Amino acid sequence: MADAASAQRYFEDLAVGQEYRTGTVAVTAEEAREFALRYDPQPFHVDPAAAAQSVFGGIIASGWLTAALTMRLMVLGELGFGSGVIGLGIDTIKWPAPVRPGDTLAAKMEILAARTSESRPEFGVIKLRTTTANQRGETVQVLVSNALVRRRPAA
Repeated sequence: MADAASAQRYFEDLAVGQEYRTGTVAVTAEEAREFALRYDPQPFHVDPAAAAQSVFGGIIASGWLTAALTMRLMVLGELGFGSGVIGLGIDTIKWPAPVRPGDTLAAKMEILAARTSESRPEFGVIKLRTTTANQRGETVQVLVSNALVRRRPAA
């Protein structure tokens, strides 16, 4: 995975259609349970017996944990989010398949649109589709978001 500090990209480095990859992150049973107990204590996240009887047939991680892990992947990935990309909001977030303890996640980010900011001309605005998949290649999250990216400083 790229070192976020050395992979800084400016708005001028980005173009519609470019794709960036991330490293991976493992989802542990302990982390999934602790997150759910604190933020999303639904039975199919925390109670193995109840989860076995649910539509999922077993324990799954919260979609919000998947979102948080995806954010970590984005920050540490090759796009260089760690250099200070500012989130402006989410257009859509979907969880087409559950994440289970033991899964390993990776993400791909694609630039869908790019424009100069009207209110802050020292920045550009990009629209990203981030697709997170498990180790079997199953898509577990699709996120379409907007971000403010610093433009290259004048020489």
